[in-house]
Amino acid sequence: MSPVLHNAALITAAGTAWYAVAITTAAITAVAARNADRRRDAREVLKVLVRRSNS
Repeated sequence: MSPVLHNAALITAAGTAWYAVAITTAAITAVAARNADRRRDAREVLKVLVRRSNS
């Protein structure tokens, strides 16, 4: 594999991992936060992160 493709694959994998961490953190906060405002804010963040297009 060429170095360019290898680096692109590593960058893609790292981005995917960070996205998964962000989703997991927001989901845990949406369920486990003690403050209702914080849970609501975490749900809003999840809506933005997991937004799907209708196309």
